[in-house]
Amino acid sequence: MDRFAHRRAHAGTAVVIALALAACGGDASEPTPVPVPEVALVNVQPWELPAPPGAAQPDLALAPDGRLLLAWLEPTDDGHRLRLAAVAADGGWEETRTVAEGRDWFVNWADTPHVQALADGSLWAHWLRNTGPSRMDYGIVLARSGDAGQTWKETAPVHPGGTRGDHGFVTFWQQDEDRLGMAWLDSRQKAAAGATGHDSHHHGGGAAMMLRAAIHGPDGAQLREWPLDASTCDCCTTDSALTDKGVVVVYRGRSEGEIRDTRIVRLEGDAWTAPREVHRDGWHFAGCPVNGPAVAAEGMRVWVAWYTEADGWPEVRAAVSEDAGDSFGAPVPLIRGQPALGRVALATAGGRLYAAWLEEASPETQRLRLMRYSADLSRSEMREVATFPASGRGSGLPRLQVTDGAAWLVWTEVVDGRPALRGAVVR
Repeated sequence: MDRFAHRRAHAGTAVVIALALAACGGDASEPTPVPVPEVALVNVQPWELPAPPGAAQPDLALAPDGRLLLAWLEPTDDGHRLRLAAVAADGGWEETRTVAEGRDWFVNWADTPHVQALADGSLWAHWLRNTGPSRMDYGIVLARSGDAGQTWKETAPVHPGGTRGDHGFVTFWQQDEDRLGMAWLDSRQKAAAGATGHDSHHHGGGAAMMLRAAIHGPDGAQLREWPLDASTCDCCTTDSALTDKGVVVVYRGRSEGEIRDTRIVRLEGDAWTAPREVHRDGWHFAGCPVNGPAVAAEGMRVWVAWYTEADGWPEVRAAVSEDAGDSFGAPVPLIRGQPALGRVALATAGGRLYAAWLEEASPETQRLRLMRYSADLSRSEMREVATFPASGRGSGLPRLQVTDGAAWLVWTEVVDGRPALRGAVVR
């Protein structure tokens, strides 16, 4: 089984439905659909992007000054390069910069580069580099720019060099005006136990992947580093958000019996809280669904959304906390049923939550949805952003930011067998 192959890449087939029901012990009857909102967001406009044909693995970040930063990977003659562009004051695009390029990169649809702008004006980025003989031996490369992206310098190592296995699925946050916070999935304890990414134990059994975090200072040095959770999913994305009590990080845990539910931790001062479950779905799956949670926060309020098949059917759920993630209310279904692919993205503005996710529209097309919710998730507005050519994992992960009263989205289509980035603005 390909480590990054979504188990629902062809969810329309009866075979996958049978597998999902067998794995989760669900009812074979159709699930109750989530009610469609009566009011819809009405204005969807194309957003022209500077990325060329063939670009993929996008990231979309919001800088402290309100600018949007778009990053992507594009192929070169003998490798790949990471590119970055920012929206200018007049609404156009500033000059596209090359962050880095190389022939030894690990490039994948799910474990993708990220960018972050800090209040001191610095830009940060990461990508993945092959580190060993196995396809799944790769590590995180972190770089910083102090001149608006014209030049970049690699920082101190994020994790020990020379360790077999994979290190990735990074999330960034601004820890201070000039300090970067980051969390990632780390396989050092798997390697210590003699397991690496190419072993059969990668999806269940054997040593577990772990979640770690670190703070890097303005000179690139790693100032602090912590282990956060000793047993996580191997290949689900992580996410983070800032609350009034500190940053929270969400990820998919892995407990005894191969239960794959969403967990949360929070940094308070110099210490992290113990991992806690956002909700006990009880999803039993002896593998990694490659479909991690997303988080957004305003003050003490935290929203988390995640994909699950705990009840035997694909579903995206969300829950809200009023105490910075210490406790959560009952989850609310955002979409339920066979078309749901998940890969959810969250953003917040003005006390409302924006959620975007992917659905399967047909065997060869997918649909990107955007929902806007009230703070307590009781009221919502929906919009279909786009239906586009793609199947399975080819569409990658959609990206979402909210600024200037609008939602900005980026996603990947597959045109004539090649990826192509597309964008939209929803008001």
